[in-house]
Amino acid sequence: MKNMRGTVMRMGGAGLLAATLALSLNGCAGSSATTEQISREATSEQVGAAAGEQDSASTSGDGTAASTASMSTSGALATSDIFTERDLEQTADLTGATTCTVTSGQDIQITEEGVYVITGDATEATIVVDAADTAKVQLVLDGVSISNADFPAIYVKSADKVFVTTAEGSTNVLEVTGSFTADGDTNTDAVIFSKDDLVLNGLGTLKVTSTGNGITCKDDLKVTGGSYDVQATADGLEANDSIAICDGTLAVTSGKDGLHAENDEDDTVGYLYVCGGSLTVDAADDAMQATTVLQIDDGTFALNAAECLEATYVQVNGGDLSISASDDGINATTKSASMGTPTIEVTGGSMVITMGAGDTDALDANGNIVVSGGTIDITGQFAFDFDGTASFTGGTITVNGEEISEISNSMMGGGMPGGGGFGPMDGGQQEGMGPQGGHGPQDGQGTSDGAFMM
Repeated sequence: MKNMRGTVMRMGGAGLLAATLALSLNGCAGSSATTEQISREATSEQVGAAAGEQDSASTSGDGTAASTASMSTSGALATSDIFTERDLEQTADLTGATTCTVTSGQDIQITEEGVYVITGDATEATIVVDAADTAKVQLVLDGVSISNADFPAIYVKSADKVFVTTAEGSTNVLEVTGSFTADGDTNTDAVIFSKDDLVLNGLGTLKVTSTGNGITCKDDLKVTGGSYDVQATADGLEANDSIAICDGTLAVTSGKDGLHAENDEDDTVGYLYVCGGSLTVDAADDAMQATTVLQIDDGTFALNAAECLEATYVQVNGGDLSISASDDGINATTKSASMGTPTIEVTGGSMVITMGAGDTDALDANGNIVVSGGTIDITGQFAFDFDGTASFTGGTITVNGEEISEISNSMMGGGMPGGGGFGPMDGGQQEGMGPQGGHGPQDGQGTSDGAFMM
């Protein structure tokens, strides 16, 4: 157990029970004498999006909602259930909200559903959410700065879902400067560490600096708005089940992966989905890595990494992508045994891929490559490397300034220097492709929130 800060966390027995009861009533603890306590009024539940999720309490209703207009309905993922209405709202309803000011050396304990406005500057302070597994908690960061040596600035131990919302015009700074300390059996490893669903949104700015991961979510992580600067020695954003982005501006510098979706115990989950926003990633390993599906429907991307897009199934349906890679630009490899043949599929969008020197591949599939639309502009020694088949039925592909009409395997005969990676080859639909004329992963995938299309 970490050396918990604040008077409440140092109590035992009856003292701790009494403090817990007080937390349930006040909704904020471990704050300074200047903390403003506002009694929260009951708020009605709001029906979610197509998933039918009840994200209770507090959408603003002022029209500041992110758009999902670019979301594909015929891609590899069933996208209609990914975002709820409350996920997309960028401002909170502050009626009856509780305001807390962070204080150095003290934790803020939140044990009830509600909206909490967080302000102030502090060191060695953690906002701890430990509520019922049905509770939805919204943290509105309004000019808050927290610097810790060894523990998360925001730690979600229990909730149904937590929203971290940056207030309009605010700048917020969260950092951890030393080695992370475990909380019992939980190895905390991020400045924002959540065991449950996490949504990042808002109209302000959040800067995260970490000696481990920037933001870790052990469930589903969503970004629907706000501006983020994440600098981490490990992964920038990490989630077990999924990362989904529909809006916002995200700049990530990472010592490992920029965005990483993986569950070590279940290779049937771990997808990454983007349908909007702006992403700039400079990563030592992968810019964006998923276990199952990595699907891009829209957005603006500037990616610089060893490998930029990696998953078992990579599908690009739209967006404007600038890819600079020192190994593979896009890599489809068997990261999920349940997904079938690794595949790269391009149906739309615009990609400019610049490869480093040496044995590098712009599109590398340990299975199949399918291009039916979009624009791909490749500069590099090897354009394509695949173990299965390749199909080119639409769109435009340019390799080293020359437009091609067919896809060939760059690695055949040792590759083709200069303008290599094009030439005659039998195309055709690859084995195991899903329905909708080549859209979607192989047969046998189930459906759930963000599930694979059948």
